[in-house]
Amino acid sequence: MLITNNWLRDLIEVDLSPEETASALTRVGLAVEGTHTFGDDQVFDIDLTSNRPDCLSHLGVARELGVIANRALKTSLIATNNGLPDVPIPTLLEVDIVKISDPELCNRFTARIIRNVKIRPSPDWLVKRLAAIGERSINNVADITNYVMHELGQPMHSFDLDKLSGNRIVVRRARHGEMITTLDEAEHKLDDAMLLICDAEKPVAIGGIMGGLDSSITEDTVNVLLEVAYFKRETIRQTSRKLGLHTEASYRFERGVDIENLVRASDRTTALICELAGGEAEEFIDIYPTVFKPKDIESGDISYAVKRLTGLDVATAECIRILNALGIKRKYEVSDLKSQAVEAEIDSSISDSKSQMFVTPTWRHDLAIEEDLVEEVARHAGYENIAEKLPPAFGAGEYQPNEMRKIRLRQTLTDAGFDEAISYSFIDTKFDEMFQSIPEILDETTDEKYVTLKDSVIEGSLRMRPTLLPGLLDAVKTNFNHKRRDVAMFEIGKAFAALAGESGLPNERELFALVLTGSEIYQDRAMPGREFDFYDAKGAIEAAFDAADISNIEFSAVEIVHLRKGQSASISVNGKKVGYIGRLNDEITTSYKFKQPVYLAEVDLQTMLAVNPTPIVYRPLPKYPSIVRDISFVAKRTLTFDEIRAAVIEQNAELCQGVEFVDEYEGKGMEPDERSITIRLEYRSSERTLIEDEVAELHQSIVNALEGSLNIKQR
Repeated sequence: MLITNNWLRDLIEVDLSPEETASALTRVGLAVEGTHTFGDDQVFDIDLTSNRPDCLSHLGVARELGVIANRALKTSLIATNNGLPDVPIPTLLEVDIVKISDPELCNRFTARIIRNVKIRPSPDWLVKRLAAIGERSINNVADITNYVMHELGQPMHSFDLDKLSGNRIVVRRARHGEMITTLDEAEHKLDDAMLLICDAEKPVAIGGIMGGLDSSITEDTVNVLLEVAYFKRETIRQTSRKLGLHTEASYRFERGVDIENLVRASDRTTALICELAGGEAEEFIDIYPTVFKPKDIESGDISYAVKRLTGLDVATAECIRILNALGIKRKYEVSDLKSQAVEAEIDSSISDSKSQMFVTPTWRHDLAIEEDLVEEVARHAGYENIAEKLPPAFGAGEYQPNEMRKIRLRQTLTDAGFDEAISYSFIDTKFDEMFQSIPEILDETTDEKYVTLKDSVIEGSLRMRPTLLPGLLDAVKTNFNHKRRDVAMFEIGKAFAALAGESGLPNERELFALVLTGSEIYQDRAMPGREFDFYDAKGAIEAAFDAADISNIEFSAVEIVHLRKGQSASISVNGKKVGYIGRLNDEITTSYKFKQPVYLAEVDLQTMLAVNPTPIVYRPLPKYPSIVRDISFVAKRTLTFDEIRAAVIEQNAELCQGVEFVDEYEGKGMEPDERSITIRLEYRSSERTLIEDEVAELHQSIVNALEGSLNIKQR
């Protein structure tokens, strides 16, 4: 966002040099990344977070400067009306010139008719001011709308009134497949989720994004219809992305504009058009069916809240000054004899012992709770003044429950060559149906199963992650881009879903995930070892949970959305399914442009750690030798070693001390649906040395039982 020093001085008088202004803005969170000279002016390049659309204008930045310097804005330059007649606000959705067919997507719409304008080049001062912020001059009317947008933060559009069929405006959803040619001479195909500004016959603009070519202002324009409106943020964001059409207007509408700023912006623009283009202001229409209600935030002593949460010692009067200057007004509630709440404005001299209510301004969509108010005070009191002191806490320094188990889990994986990753908790909506979530995280019976952000911290990342996998795969992609093909990483982090409990808050679970791809790396060897496979990932899971004292882990073949069929399994603990493991499927592998197999696992760590640790049982070392027998069975390919092991355990043979997998064989001599599975049985007595005959008899009885119960035969 480019802001000029001279333009700011038109809105507020402060005794700060450009360098001091840049430093002061950076100090309160409006990071000035650089400055450059433009003629006799200094231009600030400000990096804004997406939750501060109020500062996407010179007015917003001037407001912040006013708080810093304790100066008031020059409201005479940006006052509502500007000498134009007052017009009452109708609650209807249709008047003679404007009709809103979808008030849910267009919450307010104003239209001003200006006649007898003369389209010509803009005066030098306007051309230079726009050039300073990187805007090229078009003509006087178009330049004025751009100028006011950068001054007040409100996008708008001017139509040639005589080109509008029926001389009217209809705000409606697009019809599926409807076409429009925009000002950039590009043709766009629309769908019914998009909002259009139309005349009596055809579309003339894509609402909140760009005007149409057919109704644009030209040298022949005489009469202008000025549109200043408020559109639903989510609709503008969705339409802009679908069409690949990103404009200064859509950038502001996506983040949120001030719905109470429309009339002021319209009046300011109209006054300038009358002054610079010789226009004559006539009819003004303001359709505002549902008046916006500012949010109330309850707080006690705001000074105490600031002290409690930040450690900053800011007097109550200073807290109120900062909040009032930012537009956050204070009121309090008392009860009359009828126990009805009475609201009244109060100043900082009122006692702060009562519960207070603060009213948020219409240009701040990011304020909702007391902590937000504290943040505003802390910004201007100075983050640098927060002392380096730990907050008081009971049990400080103690390990939390299960913390040691997680430490052992991390250490085991680190020793095995894994790196721990930390990913953002915000992901793109494109991942919504790409990955299958672990059990009991999402409520699949509702469409509102994800936690969606209104103001994304990262551009495009609107979801709170329900899975850790997108972050890990992005890390793998980054490693591949840096020519590192052998990657082993894990992450422990929170996942979120809109499944609300009694508290009404989102469901929040701690998950564990790992990713494995490439080959083994050996110390002091240039060449890598063998390639990783499914069993390396499975072994890492088993080793990690063994270190965390989690036993009774079972793997069962199952089909998972994001994993390759035949190379995926569910993970269960004590019979409860807690996650999945397998190879990333071909579709997702292709979308990431991976050219080698990638193995993933994700489990509900919170559920697994809720299982009591396996007790440690000490036994004396065996005194007597064991006898080992290997045996191969011909079985159907669907039979697993787990089923064979379970059948052996069912025999409850006291002398049979162990069952292990040895090998499998498929190929010559086997039917297409058969394979040979070799297992190892270990026999031992804790009281005596076993003799061959008794082992042979017991061994044969186990073999006979397996052949009978599993329908297999000894090879």
